[in-house]
Amino acid sequence: MLGAAGKMMGVENRVGRKEQSTSIRDRLFFRRHTKRRRRRSAGGWNWIGALKLILVIGVLVGTGGALRYAEGYVEAQAPQGPVPLLLVDVPGWVDWDLKARVAAVAGGSEFPVRPETAETLARNLAPMAWLDDVQVRVTRDAVRVHARWRKPVALLERGPTKFYVDPDLVVLDYMPMSHLPIVKVDGVAMALAPAPGQVFDRDDLAAAVVLIDLLQRMDAEVVPDKPLLDQLASIDVSNYRGRRSRHRPHLVLYAKDGTQIIWGAEFGEWGKHLEATDEQKLAKLYTHYEEFGFAGGPARYINLCDPQDRVPQPIDKYRR
Repeated sequence: MLGAAGKMMGVENRVGRKEQSTSIRDRLFFRRHTKRRRRRSAGGWNWIGALKLILVIGVLVGTGGALRYAEGYVEAQAPQGPVPLLLVDVPGWVDWDLKARVAAVAGGSEFPVRPETAETLARNLAPMAWLDDVQVRVTRDAVRVHARWRKPVALLERGPTKFYVDPDLVVLDYMPMSHLPIVKVDGVAMALAPAPGQVFDRDDLAAAVVLIDLLQRMDAEVVPDKPLLDQLASIDVSNYRGRRSRHRPHLVLYAKDGTQIIWGAEFGEWGKHLEATDEQKLAKLYTHYEEFGFAGGPARYINLCDPQDRVPQPIDKYRR
């Protein structure tokens, strides 16, 4: 009996050891399998997380760019009450009447802060000939308009119609500008008055505008406190390039007191007509102006054409 019992205990011990060894092997296998699944799971999570991170960064970058563009166009977080119209970097020669006219064309002096406000104002101001390169910026406190202002330098008349041109010969509709030294140009060949904003590309008009610009620069250098251009009433270009008479001067200036100033050929063409150089003409004109002025001066007629290095001869009138 004892022998049988001992055998049975030996068998149970071996079975127990077998079950124990099997259990240990299973636990090790389970651990390795679990670690492998964790590594796989960790690798998949990193890939998906990286993809999500890239997508989030892309969305943030795109949103930031859109917000930055929107900020440059309209800087407002939410609609609010109307804000004033501000004209930025306006030249000193622009008077109140012209500013009021710009505001009227724009649509008023106050505007709501909305995304479409800048586009609306830019569209309203685009046809206005007095302004060029209009830029509108809407912020939370103002609507700012920046533009290049066209300054009139010459006045023309066609029947009852009056209009200006700027140094680039762009036509500007007429409005009183008594504070500016605008010179009337007579004798320009034209059939119809051009529309505002158009370039009135006429050679005779261009010759007068070049001369006006030359006198303006001379005033700034020689007589800034008493500009000669302020005393000039008109320029007659009716005989431009001798189209009416070869023996008459091509360009004639008239002072406001009636003094006639014979300029002669257009700027740069003095050599073709044996006249004084442009520099000599300017020197003679400004010497007379500084010494005598125009109003009440001794001369009612100033001839700038004769060269200063020779004495005029009677035969000279037949050389033209």
